[in-house]
Amino acid sequence: ALAEQSYPAAMLQTQGGIATAVDRVSALADEQQRRKFETLMVIKALNRDPSVEYAQPNYIVRALAVPNDPHYPLQWHYPLINLPAAWDLTTGDPSVTVAVIDTGVLLSHPDMQGQLVAGYDFVSDTQNAADGDGIDPDPDDPGDGSGQQPSSFHGTHVAGTIAAASNNGTGVAGVAWGVKIMPLRVLGVAGGSTYDILQSVRYAAGLSNDSGQAASPPVDVMNLSLGGQGSCSQAEQATFDLARQAGVVVVVAAGNESQDAAFSSPANCDNVITVSAVDIDASITPYSNFGATIDVAAPGGDSSRDRNGDGYPDGVLSTAADDSSTSIVFTYPFFQGTSMASPHMAGVVALMKSANPLLTPDQIDQMLENGELTDDIGDPDLYGNGLINARKAVFAALNAAGTPPNDDPRLSVTPRSLNFGISLALSEFTVRNTGGGSLLAMTPSSNESWLTVVPISISAENLGTYAVAVDRAGLTPGVYSDTITVQSDVNNVDISVIMQVGAAFEADAGYLYLLLINRATGNVVQQLETTASGGLYPPFQFTSVPEGLYELIAGTDSDNDFLICDSGEACGSYLTLDQPQDILLDQNLTGLDFSVAHVIAIPNQSLDAETEPRRVFRRMIEPAHKQAGR
Repeated sequence: ALAEQSYPAAMLQTQGGIATAVDRVSALADEQQRRKFETLMVIKALNRDPSVEYAQPNYIVRALAVPNDPHYPLQWHYPLINLPAAWDLTTGDPSVTVAVIDTGVLLSHPDMQGQLVAGYDFVSDTQNAADGDGIDPDPDDPGDGSGQQPSSFHGTHVAGTIAAASNNGTGVAGVAWGVKIMPLRVLGVAGGSTYDILQSVRYAAGLSNDSGQAASPPVDVMNLSLGGQGSCSQAEQATFDLARQAGVVVVVAAGNESQDAAFSSPANCDNVITVSAVDIDASITPYSNFGATIDVAAPGGDSSRDRNGDGYPDGVLSTAADDSSTSIVFTYPFFQGTSMASPHMAGVVALMKSANPLLTPDQIDQMLENGELTDDIGDPDLYGNGLINARKAVFAALNAAGTPPNDDPRLSVTPRSLNFGISLALSEFTVRNTGGGSLLAMTPSSNESWLTVVPISISAENLGTYAVAVDRAGLTPGVYSDTITVQSDVNNVDISVIMQVGAAFEADAGYLYLLLINRATGNVVQQLETTASGGLYPPFQFTSVPEGLYELIAGTDSDNDFLICDSGEACGSYLTLDQPQDILLDQNLTGLDFSVAHVIAIPNQSLDAETEPRRVFRRMIEPAHKQAGR
């Protein structure tokens, strides 16, 4: 039976057990909402009638802008910011340009084809540039690897999040796949100078700079997923002020030091939007900077977990490459960091500018402060004005132009899957109306007695946050699964749940090699070897180390080829594997803790790639030390 009409309350009262539902109907002022609610009650009553095989709503369906890129289903970070609903309003306009001020971009990457406009290389130090010259019109990323490790291709990953080619049956989707990227290279093999970075900002803003050229017209948005310690200099602030006067929205990463962003530049500058990073649960990540300078939060990921049970780490998936072999292989790896959060915000601003080209930086700031672009998820020192909501942001842009979209209510749930593993007992999901207008949700339900859904903070329409608890007591060892169904008067959403019951066990990454690498030479200066006890590695200590900059890497060598962190082997780096932080050793240091996990990456299926992306490091054959590490 398809329920195509609503029925009067009197008829509903004849269906047993739903008197409280009728009471709720009387509280609904909107006639359409009342009729929808009554229809759902009739359906529930019909499904309890043994003479009825089944009853379900007769939904009104609409075409949705869902890209066909094969790895898009793994980009959990897009539903988290309500991006699919924004795509129904706009996927970006090619007249809008976002400057990616970074390591450059791999111009030949398949997901960059048709997405780029002319850029520039502003790395002025020829040794740092690693491309044979100083500044030049070629922003292609030559790589920043040292021979001991492959290149990061950081700027390509950032650019892919903003505007990877989408609906092309290849790779991943970008936030605003209709807009253009201007690649501006400022980071070389040893980072970049403030002077070079500011020259690129001036270029993108249409101002005079060392290249003798400038963007005309200026770009709409700049993304700077970079930073360093210290206060915002006078030169930096003056340049960002000029960019703002040129109408450019500047978006910057908050930094990955787990400290107050007030100590990180350019995150602490005025006239920029500073972005902190959240994980798949919309909680602040362990590495993200915080504080009063944070303006907004966006997905940065946490590659140490797989909370949604999709078999991959909960990092941000985007474009990159692997140059560890003789030929470069284009890849799609998971990275984590505020560097990954910032381009989500930059992409959303690009969608806003696509919807309303007349928006100014001042208007966008005001909308952000008014909560028109975000969802309030807690402490402003962690999340600023909240988690960016792409649909709300585009709606606000259209509304400012006097052309608000029609109501299009739609039930959405994040995350769509929950992985409790062998020990987790409690998790959460959020139910939202990601379109305009209104909808009424039903209380979520499940089929298994070991799973309980409890509302935490919900509205009268049953929208909000729910807790999910699992009880392993009395269950035999094994893997258990269930589906939580969330119904509404518009559409239904299922959440897959997986849980494991078994004897407690202690896991570790295996026999580790801990390498202290000189950043100037790329050579391993000391090596430790260690094993775990109870899933933890004991403290490590390097002694008699000369002053200098170092990188700290740990990994396994299961195939005994003297290369750690190879495909399928465990790997970790201080602070994170995706964005290792240089360690200045000019005094004794403690507390250099970091995580080690098995490397997981996605082969590039569309390019017939046989090599998975990896970071490999050559260990010493005869270690100088054998101590504990973690």
